[in-house]
Amino acid sequence: METARSKATWSRKLKDNVAGYLFILPTLILFGVFFVFSFYFLIKTSFQDVNLSFLNAEFVGWDNYKLVLSDDRFFKSVFNNFVLSAFGIFVSLTLGFLVSIFLSFKFRGSRLLHGIYFLPSLLPMALTASVFGLMMEYKFGTLNVFLRSIGLEEFALRWLGDPQLALYSVMFVSIYLIGIPMMYYTSELTTLNTGILEAAVIDGAGMWKIIGFILFPLLKNSHKTIILSMLLASFREFERVFLMTDGGPAGATEITSTYIYRYVKMGTDMGYVSAASVIILLIALVISFIQLSVYRRSSRK
Repeated sequence: METARSKATWSRKLKDNVAGYLFILPTLILFGVFFVFSFYFLIKTSFQDVNLSFLNAEFVGWDNYKLVLSDDRFFKSVFNNFVLSAFGIFVSLTLGFLVSIFLSFKFRGSRLLHGIYFLPSLLPMALTASVFGLMMEYKFGTLNVFLRSIGLEEFALRWLGDPQLALYSVMFVSIYLIGIPMMYYTSELTTLNTGILEAAVIDGAGMWKIIGFILFPLLKNSHKTIILSMLLASFREFERVFLMTDGGPAGATEITSTYIYRYVKMGTDMGYVSAASVIILLIALVISFIQLSVYRRSSRK
C-alpha cells in the first residue's frame, strides 16, 4: 500500500515537472555532446601515441602518464599554479576584505570606488596582462621609466626577464583583480545581523577587534567561496602568464596551461598532452571534492 502511494506521488511530481524537464533538455543535450564526449575523447587519447591529425593512433597504455609524471617541468608548473592561487587568495582575504569593510560605511563616493575596484575584473584578462607586460618592460616600460626619472635607477629591474623576479611580477597583478572577492564580501555583509556589531561597540570593542574577531569569522562563507574559486581558477589561468612572460624566463613562470599549450603547438604528441590534461583535471576534481566536504561538515555544525 505504502509502495503504491509513493509511486503515485512520484508520478504526480514527474507530471508537474514536465515543463521544467523540457526546459533544461537542450542544456542536457549540449552537456552530453560537448562535455561528456570531450572527456571520453580526452581520456581515450591519453592512452595513445597520436599527432594533431588524430589519425593512425597507436595504443601505448600508461606510457604517456609515466612520461608526464617523470617530467620535473610538469610538477614545477603545478607548483606555480598553487603559488599564483595562494597569493591571490591571500590578497583577497586581506586587502579585498579590508577594502570591502571600508566601502560598506556608505560614505560619499563609496559607490564610485566600488565601481573602480570592480571594473578591472570585467576587462578581458588578455588586455590586463598586455598592459602590465608593457608597464614592466625593462627599457621602455612605464615602471622603470618612472623609477629612472626620480633617480632610482638601481630599482629599475628586469621584472619579467629575471627568473627570480618574474613570478612575483606576475603575481602582483592579483592585487589589481580584487573586484570579484570584494563582490562576495559586499553581498554577504548586507545579510549580517547589525545587532552583533552594535553590541560589540557598546561593550567597548575597537574597530580592529570588531573587524578581526567578529566580521572576519562571520564572513566565513565568502572566504570559502573565494578560496575554492581561486584554486580552481588557477588551472584555467593562461593569458596572464602567456602574454607577460610566455612561461619564462627559463620556465620560472610556467603554469599547467602554458605547459600544455607548448606541446599542443608542436602537435606531435597529443597523447602526452591528453595525459597531462587528465592529471590536471583530476587535481582540480580532488580540490573540489575536498572543498565540498568541508562545506558539508561546516553546514552540519
